[in-house]
Formats: sequence, C-alpha cells, structure tokens
Amino acid sequence: MSNSGPGYQKNPDHKVALEPEKRRVQVRFAGEIIADSRDVVTVNETNHGPVFYVPRKDVKMDRLVRTEHHTYCPYKGQASYFTLAGTRTAENAVWTYETPYDEVMGLKDLLAFYPDRVDEIVAS
Repeated sequence: MSNSGPGYQKNPDHKVALEPEKRRVQVRFAGEIIADSRDVVTVNETNHGPVFYVPRKDVKMDRLVRTEHHTYCPYKGQASYFTLAGTRTAENAVWTYETPYDEVMGLKDLLAFYPDRVDEIVAS
C-alpha cells in the first residue's frame, strides 16, 4: 500500500524539497542549547519559508514532553507535537512527522522547532 500524500494528487505543482543543510544548526531555549546538529534537513515548500528538521539523536529529548496535539498536512502527513520544558515551557513548540508520506520519507525521526517559541535558531 502506498503512503502517498493526497495533496500531490490534487496539486501536483506543489513542491516539498528536502535538502541536506550544509551549516550547523543550533536551537536555544531557556538559556540552553536544546538541539545541535550538522545532520539537518532543510525543507523548502511551496508558499512556505525554509524549515530546519533536526535528527532526534541531536536533540535533548528529555526536554520534550509529547502532547495530544496533532495537525495534518496533505503533503507530509500527520504531525505530532512536543512541548519544550525546562526553566520555562513552550507549548507545542516542536513537531515531527512520525509516519510521513512516501514523498517526504526523509522527515521520519526528524524534529522541527517553531522559531517564535524558542529563543533562537542559528545556522552557521
């Protein structure tokens, strides 16, 4: 059975490009580096700005608390969310596609951070 996104069937011109990021990416939250990786995937999607997706192995997973929140993207699939917890919290600040559609299978086991819910995301 194919896990193809229905959005592509309705809008074949919509692009979701996964590209290896050449720069090191760090995510800072509550005075701490939460993520630090050189294995980041940058997603460039039609009508969206670029988004960094970081491997779980490079994220302090003990600072993430899974929530019941989910969203759906017709091009990527269902997203699950985490709240960042530490000296302060940021609700549903992190998302992941645990069973992404075939076209974006490279997102599996990667996490993305809302820039406005963390202190900063730095690519250098």
